[in-house]
Amino acid sequence: MALTLALSIGVAHAATPFEKMMSSSFEAKGIAGLDRLDQDAAQKFCSNPANLNGGGDPKMREKIQNENMATIKQPSDGKYIGDWKSGEKIAQSGKGATWKDKPGSVNGGSCYNCHQINIKEVSYGNIGPSLWNYGKLRGYSKEVVQYTWNRINNAKAYNV
Repeated sequence: MALTLALSIGVAHAATPFEKMMSSSFEAKGIAGLDRLDQDAAQKFCSNPANLNGGGDPKMREKIQNENMATIKQPSDGKYIGDWKSGEKIAQSGKGATWKDKPGSVNGGSCYNCHQINIKEVSYGNIGPSLWNYGKLRGYSKEVVQYTWNRINNAKAYNV
């Protein structure tokens, strides 16, 4: 009875053919729950083809960006620049948030999926700009450093 109810709730929630396909294609395992399929407002907005390339409601776009900007915490000590080698280790790590990981384990950045991090890399993503020599190319002005901090902490504050 409980299983039937749970399945019917899952299917009832999956209103569109795409949502039905997604909900039937995944199963909860370990820390990887089905809640991963739930989109927040920014994901829903950005997944709608009508909103691509600046389309969609500009007020909604601005609202989502402002809400995401408000979630960014600036460094408590005011220091934006740290040990780049430690930062690169985080950026290169794809560990975390998978079904076999323990709850509370530290996640890597997985930045290599979208960016080139080191010039020696053979395989890297190209959706985002290369991060090789990022500081040398862009400089270290307060505006650039703060923008970079914000962008790393919540890209949705700029990208909706």
